[in-house]
Amino acid sequence: MTPNQPAGEKAPRTNDIRTTTQRAKAHAAKAQDSKAQPPGKAQPTAAEPAKAQTSKARPPGKIQPAAAEPAAAEPAAAETRIRVGSVAGFLAVVPHLLGFHPARSMVVVGLNQRRGRIVLGFRYDLPDPPDAARSRDIAQHAATVLTQRRVKIAVAAGYGPGTLVTPVAEALRVALLGAGITLHDLLRVQDGRYWSYACQDPRCCPPDGVPFDGPAHPAAAALAAAGITARPDRATLAGSLAPVTGPAAEAMARATVRALRRAGKLAAAAAGPAEGQQLIIEAGRAAVREAIRTYRGGGQVTDHDELAWLAVSLADLPVRDDAWARMDPGFRAAHLRLWADVVRHAREPFVPAPASLLAFTAWQSGEGALANIAIERALAADAEYSMAHLIGQAVDAGLPPSAARLPMTPEEVEASYAETGRAGRPSARRSAAKRASRRPSG
Repeated sequence: MTPNQPAGEKAPRTNDIRTTTQRAKAHAAKAQDSKAQPPGKAQPTAAEPAKAQTSKARPPGKIQPAAAEPAAAEPAAAETRIRVGSVAGFLAVVPHLLGFHPARSMVVVGLNQRRGRIVLGFRYDLPDPPDAARSRDIAQHAATVLTQRRVKIAVAAGYGPGTLVTPVAEALRVALLGAGITLHDLLRVQDGRYWSYACQDPRCCPPDGVPFDGPAHPAAAALAAAGITARPDRATLAGSLAPVTGPAAEAMARATVRALRRAGKLAAAAAGPAEGQQLIIEAGRAAVREAIRTYRGGGQVTDHDELAWLAVSLADLPVRDDAWARMDPGFRAAHLRLWADVVRHAREPFVPAPASLLAFTAWQSGEGALANIAIERALAADAEYSMAHLIGQAVDAGLPPSAARLPMTPEEVEASYAETGRAGRPSARRSAAKRASRRPSG
């Protein structure tokens, strides 16, 4: 490690793990193609070993919903293959791999040993101020994720000043070496320039760094043309799930009150509490099925009362799990739109269920950063929401989208609740309603 190379940022928060299964396939540069090649660091999302501020450890468990109802699946996206033969090309691809331009981050990319194809990429926030223990935690987490995915070659790139990047880069080098993983290159990137910790030759790696223009690189242009875009930063991606404000928020507050009254009327019309709860669940399942059909058909739910009823209904676990069981990966794009719309419009106490469904669908799509942001939204509303913790564990472990299987059908979910009698018990909807009633409606 050379002294003129800056090191790390804030304590590791979320690791945004993204696989390339649903996105572009890229081949890493070979050593002979460029003088220096970036290795990286990752930023765990949701909760991870390196993230001290996570509220609770996520409970272990199975990811378990099932197949969706028959329908014409979305046409498979054409695979985009990009070959990069230089450090500049690799760095041009990274933002598109993550979904946004990283800053004060360590990005780690795992490569297929035989073909050099990117297998997965993930990012960590840099500890700021530098912290040796947290740097080791990040490095060990990265080594664990790569080992579990049987990745033997990696490239890492730290984004930010050397004072923040270097401690994590050094810890990562040691951890990957100890795990038997070859670090193809280890880079630092700042202000349109990169440095390689692996190259000390001033002829190809000058002390002032090597200038590059990532957005102007042909690889970036090809990915953007294929619809694989990169937002300016992670905050911009998070903003896509921000709650609606102003008149829309006020309208949703009123619609939520009406949705709760609707549930109350259904319960009052029934012969008893269990029957009333079942009526509410059946109405919720019907609304979810209709919403799924609408979005799969290219439509959208814009009526505030419909959105509020969806959010309120999903607070009942039998309704949420029925929706979960319908998340056929053949309709990923439609489902992402649906749950993002519900998350943005739901009042905070009713956010955890749709946000967790969004996280699951994002994981299915290989969108690790979006999954992590959805998990953050869920846990901000309910720090103990088990589905969010469960999906967060899977994302943090770097499990591929293929692991997001649906082993139960909607019919099996319904039968499971009927057997245990849980449908008639007091629901999470009531708890959420109580929390909502204690908060301002604006």
